[in-house]
Amino acid sequence: MHAKTYITVRYAETDCMGIAHHSNYPVWFEVGRTDFIRLFGTSYSEMEKSGIMTPLRNLSCHFKLPAQYEDRLIVRTWCINLTAARIEFAYSVKRINDDGTETELAYGSTEHGFVDAKTFRPCNAKKRMPQLYEKMNSNIKIIG
Repeated sequence: MHAKTYITVRYAETDCMGIAHHSNYPVWFEVGRTDFIRLFGTSYSEMEKSGIMTPLRNLSCHFKLPAQYEDRLIVRTWCINLTAARIEFAYSVKRINDDGTETELAYGSTEHGFVDAKTFRPCNAKKRMPQLYEKMNSNIKIIG
């Protein structure tokens, strides 16, 4: 299972050449992550209310082609690794061409830790959110 997030590159996201700045890709990854969590009937806000936060531990992004002003994009988001202490997501950013085909522009991943919202110490997500953990664990995509 993966989330599909549709984004149109806005003028404010581009430089003077009309190319989307590289700093937008982590923001687009975040939108995809939020949509992915919603697939399981919850939200990041609900996770935080339950006392869990997911700070970023690692981010990678590999650029193949530039996104440009008004490009229609699809960001696909998968969970590729899940432990009681960490979660890792993979992303693909593609341009939706006029004929409906897609061209890959970038791909990447983020790794997050599960921490207590009050102490910021690592916590066990499997124990704190057992139903969500099991749903997500059964939908991990093996990449290789």
